[in-house]
Parts: sequence; C-alpha cells; structure tokens
Amino acid sequence: MTIGNIDLGSKPVMLAPMEDVTDASFRLICKEQGADMTYTEFVSADALIRNIAATTRKLHIEPGERPTAIQIYGREVEPMVEAAKIVAQAGPDILDINFGCPVKKVAGKGAGAGMLRDIPKMLEITRAVVNAVDIPVTVKTRLGWDCNSKIIVDLAEQLQDCGIKAITVHGRTRSQMYTGEADWAEIARVKNNPRLHIPVIGNGDITTPAKLVDAFNIYGVDGVMVGRASIGAPWIFREMTSLLRDGRVAEISVAEKFALLRRQIRESVERIDEYRGILHIRRHLAASPLFKSIPNFRPVRIAMLKADTLDELEKILCTIENDIIPSIDNSDK
Repeated sequence: MTIGNIDLGSKPVMLAPMEDVTDASFRLICKEQGADMTYTEFVSADALIRNIAATTRKLHIEPGERPTAIQIYGREVEPMVEAAKIVAQAGPDILDINFGCPVKKVAGKGAGAGMLRDIPKMLEITRAVVNAVDIPVTVKTRLGWDCNSKIIVDLAEQLQDCGIKAITVHGRTRSQMYTGEADWAEIARVKNNPRLHIPVIGNGDITTPAKLVDAFNIYGVDGVMVGRASIGAPWIFREMTSLLRDGRVAEISVAEKFALLRRQIRESVERIDEYRGILHIRRHLAASPLFKSIPNFRPVRIAMLKADTLDELEKILCTIENDIIPSIDNSDK
C-alpha cells in the first residue's frame, strides 16, 4: 500500500490519532512494537496559526517513528490552508485532515465530524489544503452524521476528486460517537466501489489480533488503524502484526509489558514534568489490560491512579508485578 510516495508495505497496521494519547513517546514505542505508521494527536488549525505553544509542540516528530502523519482540524478554509502550510514545514510524511472527531467541543462547532453536515465546505477545505502543500494529503472521517445519512461511499469519491491520496473510514456515524459496533460492511462498500482508486483504511473496534486479520481477509481494506485498544497496551501492535504476518500471536511476557509501561511513565515525566507527566500517563494506566483480570483490585487501582510522584507510583507497580500477578498465576496452576 502506498500513500503518495510513501510505501507502507502490504497490509499496514497504523496507530490512530488520539488526543492526549499519541504523543511522540507513545508513537515511537508503538512503532518499535510493530506499528507501520503513526499519527499525531489532532492539531487545531486556529490554535496553530495563533502559535499556541501546547499546539506547536504536537508537531514534533522523532526520526525513529516515521512514517508519521500530522492531523489537523478546523471549520474554515483560510485557517486550514495556513495551518497546512505550517504543518508541511514541520516535515511530516503525510498531512491528514480530521473530518471524524465526534466530540461536542469539535463537531458541535462545525469541525471534525461536524463537517459531515456541510459537505460542500468539507470538499472546499480538502481541495484547498491539497493545493496548498506538496506532501500527500489524506482524510479521516465517518460513515455519515447519523443512521439516516450514511453518505460515505459517495463522499469518498468526492474527496478522491479533491486530490487526497488515501481515506480512513471509522465505521460509525457521528451520532453513534463510540457506542454500538463499527459497521465494517459499510467500510467494505467504500473499498469495493470500482470508481475509488485510493487506499481505504478501516478503523473501529479492532481490539484483538484476530479482528485485525478479519478486517483484511473479510473486508478487503488496504490498511487498518488501531486506536483505543492500544492505550496502555502498545505491545498490541506486536501481537497483531505477528499473527498477520507469521500466523501466530507473539508471546510477550508480563515483565516486558511492565517495562513498556514504566518507559511510558518515565518519558512522559521527562517530556513535561513529574506532576503533569504522571497525570498524562494515568489514562494509559487506567486502560491497560495488564490489570483487568486481577480480583479485588479496586483499592490498588485507586492508589495507582492517585499517585503523584514517581517513587509512589513505582512502589505500587512493583507490588502489582511482584506480589499480586505472580499469586494469580500460581493459583491457576
């Protein structure tokens, strides 16, 4: 699969853009674990052209994580064009336009998935951004605004005509948010449209290696994007790509998984500071499947998510790794 001049190989698996999740450190770890491509947190066009420091920091890309796309969102043509030019100067491999974010503070203001209610404006923005930069432009969007307006098959054609080099389809409408099940049959309809010639990347509910393989083998997409399942579990890319390419799921020890979480914590603190770095990483700790099967874990979980120093957090993790998890493993023998 290629996007413009970027060759991603056969059946690439990608880390989805997620706000407050896909910082540079996490992207690099996921790349090392097998992700074929990474996406930044989404970047507000308005904030970028106002040179807001927290926004401009999102443009930083580590050499080892490439190929990487920077994703932008906005609701007006001129700010999106100006932001696209700034992004291009930061040197990403690809520029992605977010027409899929469903949250109220974005979609409710007409940006993200809000653009699904104003297709002429969406196409105008897309065409203008494509013409403004020399790097490949892609789009990430949803099936439509609601169940009565699943317009993605025709919309994908229209976006292709604007010059985009690939499209990612999340298999839900905006009204669904993240509820219900992603409709991969509808994603397959986009892929099977004989008039569509750009790569189609599927997204939504890819939570296991088996589901990843099905996405390729049953629905025929060119690439798959993995989002929420990677939070607190960057090793999922190694598990997924090993089944896809070797026919078996790689065995990853508990010690390796703890080491990856500890690295995330350390690099988050180094990137920001101790207090805010730990706040940032709590989302990963709360979501990590490492802790899902531990009985009567609630008090320890609360303590872990309340810890506000590295020393305190490390003591709790050591207790979990050395005392709690081994006792569970032994009880199963």
